[in-house]
Amino acid sequence: MGRTRLRELGFKVGVLPVGPLNAITDVAGVRVGHVTLLADAPRVARTGVTAIHPLPVPYWEQTVFAGFHSFNGFGEFAGAHWIRETGILSSAICLSSAFSIGTLRDALLAQTFHEGFRHRFHQPTCGETYDGMLNDGLARHVQASHVYEAMRIAAGGPVEEGNVGGGTGMVCHEFKGGIGTSSRRVSAGGAEYTVGVLVQTNYGLRQWLMVDGVPVGQEIGYDEVPSVYRQEDGSIVIVVATDAPLIPSQCERLARRAPLGLGRTGGWGNNTSGDFVVAFSTANRLPAIDSGTVRGIEMLPNVQLSALFPAVAEATEEAIVNALLAAESMTGRDGNEARALPLDRFVSIMRRHGR
Repeated sequence: MGRTRLRELGFKVGVLPVGPLNAITDVAGVRVGHVTLLADAPRVARTGVTAIHPLPVPYWEQTVFAGFHSFNGFGEFAGAHWIRETGILSSAICLSSAFSIGTLRDALLAQTFHEGFRHRFHQPTCGETYDGMLNDGLARHVQASHVYEAMRIAAGGPVEEGNVGGGTGMVCHEFKGGIGTSSRRVSAGGAEYTVGVLVQTNYGLRQWLMVDGVPVGQEIGYDEVPSVYRQEDGSIVIVVATDAPLIPSQCERLARRAPLGLGRTGGWGNNTSGDFVVAFSTANRLPAIDSGTVRGIEMLPNVQLSALFPAVAEATEEAIVNALLAAESMTGRDGNEARALPLDRFVSIMRRHGR
């Protein structure tokens, strides 16, 4: 059975309707690009970069309101302090390896200078998870050129999942992990809105893996699918996008709901886990460089946010599952192998539990 997505197998999580692509790019204007780096010599590379643009224009022209939440803080998410300080997302969002977070930050910092700006007006926004089981990170594979290429090729439409971009070398619940995405449609304040989520997954023991309440991980033994990475800690970066009109404090409230979806899959935010969420709204476009009073800001009443909260949790849960279902088995550094979640067994387990 070829790698696929949850709904293509006939299953779903949650009750809310999904967008046409069931992806973060269902939020109009959001673009995603991946650069994937694979090599066996001279040193093993199993890594890459994923870039998320919030708008269909460069971030040095327009930007958006955003919020940040750290569910557990063992990791790095550059730019989080500035989001908390100002409520503004001041660059595109880039994701990669823990070994490459400095490269991402430096590349984003330099980009505006390359574009002709001679003063600083932004803080780079980038996150990481650790791919050291499969990737020889000390070889410093990711370069600034890869960051710029991921941003250049970012586009709307379907989003590639699994072993791509920043998720190339990641492991999730002791199966091969990576990039996943999903979306939900909601009604709030008399209008229809979209909530989209993209995740980079790299956390969790197999025994904790749940899908729609089914203990999938407990049913697949190590005699059936071996694992060399039996560690409870790990990380996940969750990016939430919506076209609902939200101000910064409301974006942060949205971000705080994403770990509910993580918890539904068996992610608990353990001690050395870096579990970070950035949420942004595309409804209000702001000038990237201060140019006077910004007028015409729109927002939903806070009471209407209750409609968006389950959408974030559901889309996060399904995005994680899609990452697992799309990812293929991979052998990397020192011959370590991360085996893919076996789809035939997954289907039989889900059906036996009435799904």
